[in-house]
Parts: sequence; structure tokens; C-alpha cells
Amino acid sequence: MDRIEEALLEEIAQLHGIPEGAYNIRLNGQLESRSSTANIDIVSKEDNPGIDIIIKPGTKNEKVHIPVMISQSGINDLVYNDFYIGEDSDVVIVAGCGIHNCGELESRHDGIHTFHVGKNARVRYIEKHYGEGDGTGENTMNPTTVVEMEEGSYMEMDTMQIKGIDNTVRDTKAVLKGAGAKLVVKDKVFTHDRQHADAVFSVKLNGENCTCDLTSRAIAKNTSTQTFTADIEGNAPCASHTECDAIIMDDAKISATPQIKANDLDAALIHEASIGRIAGEQLIKLMTLGLSQEEAEEQIIAGFLR
Repeated sequence: MDRIEEALLEEIAQLHGIPEGAYNIRLNGQLESRSSTANIDIVSKEDNPGIDIIIKPGTKNEKVHIPVMISQSGINDLVYNDFYIGEDSDVVIVAGCGIHNCGELESRHDGIHTFHVGKNARVRYIEKHYGEGDGTGENTMNPTTVVEMEEGSYMEMDTMQIKGIDNTVRDTKAVLKGAGAKLVVKDKVFTHDRQHADAVFSVKLNGENCTCDLTSRAIAKNTSTQTFTADIEGNAPCASHTECDAIIMDDAKISATPQIKANDLDAALIHEASIGRIAGEQLIKLMTLGLSQEEAEEQIIAGFLR
């Protein structure tokens, strides 16, 4: 990897070179390097571009890194990644995609990630998207995440679009099949200039006493636009809380469309949403400490997305 690619790797995965443990690094549509461990096997798919990540039952305190980087203009990358998380395991998966585009052509990455979370398994999934480059070509990312959860399983998704992505559709579909399954989603999106982002969440709560906690934080500035759509369906005694908070700046536009469906007498579903500008007193307070308005706004944005 060259310096640009190393910087992308640090930005999206906080890695300073090749990680320890299991990993798969993809660069410009091709495998760059890979390593499996005794408990985690990573193999190439035979029918589609992408990989299978197979985590053995009972695996504890291990981490998997699967970053994707594009450093050439005109790359159109598509991958299908399946995660098989064995029963009673407890792991962290660090994904993320970074694009450096200094050309005139669109650079694009579409990732379809499917998680099969076994009985009583626990997984934390971290995904960051980031774009940069002084070319005129657009940076496009369309992540699709599909989650299937068995009895007693737990999954936490910490997903973030940092900056520099011109167009994105972030589509998440989850089915909580087993009793007591719990899904926690913390999604953060920042758009600027003329960028557009769609975030779509669809969750079916089918297992008895399963729960979903979905939090979305969004900031749109300049003339960028965002949409947020959540469709939560309770088909058993279950509980769900959805919260969408957004800050709008300049001439940006944001829309939020919540939908909750209770198909069981004991389904308790809650949705909250708010969209507003940065509070004037917050700016004034920071500016009295010596910050310019632009610096104060940057501090507020960073705190909101933390």
C-alpha cells in the first residue's frame, strides 16, 4: 500500500498497517491481503465476488477487520460478504470503506453484508465510510446490511458516514427470529456540499421478548439532502425504540419518515424524531471562548456525532 492507501486504512479502521488476528483487506476491487485464525476462517466466495467469514461456536474476545479501499478513479466495486457467527461466540467486526478519487470518473463501492447471528452469540459491528480527493468524479457507496438473529443473540451496529461521500443509499434489514434477541443500531451521517444520503431501516420483531433500539443522528450542511425512513414491525410480545435527531444548516434539507406497526397486543413500539438548527446559545458560548463561528460549528458537529 502507498501513503494514500495507508491513510485511508487509518481513517476507516484505525489501523496503522496490517492488523493482528483475522482480516481481509480489499484494494481497488481486488484482494490485497488476508489472514484467518484457528477460530475465524475467511474464504473467497465461488459464485459471487466477496467472502464468507465463519466464526466458530464459542469464540471469545477476537476481532475481525475487513476494510475496503479505492484509490483509483473509475473503480466500480461490488462485494457480497456473509458472516456466520457461531453459537455462544463474542466478537468484534470492523469494516469500513474509504475512497480517494482524484480523477473525473465515479468511484463506487456497493457492499452487501449478511449476518447470521447464532443462538446466544454477541457481535459488535463497526463500519465507517469516508471519501476524499480533489477530482471531479463522484464518490458513491451503497451499503446493504441484512441481519438474521437467533434466540438470545445480541448485535450492536455502530455505523458512520464521516464525510466526502457524494451519493449513498444505506439500507438495513433485520429479522429478529429468536426469543430474547436484541438489536442495537447507532447510525451517524454527515453530508455537505451537494451530497445526498438515504438511510432506510426495516426491522421485523418476530421472536418473543425481542428488542430493537435504533438511534440515528444526522447533520446536513450547504445544499446537501438527506432522507431517513424507519419501518419497525412488532409481530410478537416485543419492544422497540427508534430515535432520529438531525441538525440542518445553510440551505440543506432533511426528511424523516417513521413507521411502526404493532401486530401483537404486547408489542410496545416507540418512535421519536426531531430536526432543527444549531442552537444560537451553543455558538455564542463557544465563540466567547475564542473560537470563530466556523470553528464553533465544527466543535458542535463533532460532539453531536461522537
